[in-house]
Amino acid sequence: MKAITYSAYGTPAALELVDAPSPKVGPEEVLVRVKAAGVNPIDWKVAAGYLESTFEVHYPVVPGWDVAGIVEAVGDDTTDYAVGDEVYGYVRKEWVELGTYAELVSAPVRTLARKPRDLTFEQAAGIPLAGLTAYQALKRVGVKSGETVVIHSAAGGTGSLGVQIAVALGLRVIGSAGAHNHDYLRSLGAEPVLYGEGLGDRIRALAPEGVDAGLDFYGDGVELLLSLVQEQGRVLSIADQDAEAKGAKKMWARPDTTDLTFLTELADAGKLSISVEHALPLAEAARAWELSASGRTRGKIVLTV
Repeated sequence: MKAITYSAYGTPAALELVDAPSPKVGPEEVLVRVKAAGVNPIDWKVAAGYLESTFEVHYPVVPGWDVAGIVEAVGDDTTDYAVGDEVYGYVRKEWVELGTYAELVSAPVRTLARKPRDLTFEQAAGIPLAGLTAYQALKRVGVKSGETVVIHSAAGGTGSLGVQIAVALGLRVIGSAGAHNHDYLRSLGAEPVLYGEGLGDRIRALAPEGVDAGLDFYGDGVELLLSLVQEQGRVLSIADQDAEAKGAKKMWARPDTTDLTFLTELADAGKLSISVEHALPLAEAARAWELSASGRTRGKIVLTV
């Protein structure tokens, strides 16, 4: 099969398109014919060595955790899916080695769910990690219908899904973003506020009684969110490594079929959509990483296979 690989920590230039062996398929796994693979910042951060102390890495690495595709084979004692089923998932395994930037990927069934029926494979591939992060973050801060949540960096891949999930859960959403993304956030159901100096005052003007919870999806919003929430323990960051020392929560998304199925149900009900800003061929993975690292992408980047 064709796959993108790298053999040492480095830059996007280290990525190669190679012929690689097809992965083996064990019990409680399926072999997925990849139609699209989602690109996430974690992909190039692992490859750059930023998370060397966190992840076991076995070279050569096929990067990527997000996938949408069609089941091509099932492993022994695996009854969850059948050949031909359309699936998507967050295929994070015990170590970094056999990822989704490939024509085929072996996926534990615990990492998969059925693909939303009305989304393209490219759209579906953009949901799993970002969608699970947003949904699990909202659950972690204990949101309830009728509450107000601030989402910092609301127009990115995780933030835009978080806005939609929060709205579907009955929350009032205040989302920070650049001015060029404010109409986009309004279309998702959020009340936009401008990034930069004075952000706290702008949020307080919208919610003078305070807010119930805050999610930092960028990495620089923890202190501000802590000053806004009414109750301790209801601020969470996915990007600030010092979040806990500052008094906030931090988390990693977990592969979870039940949570993914919830996202599928929202998408099938027309309550969750995904903006794919760039859909590039597998051979252009390095370009996809450069776009991701620029921090200027609205929505998601995916690789088509």
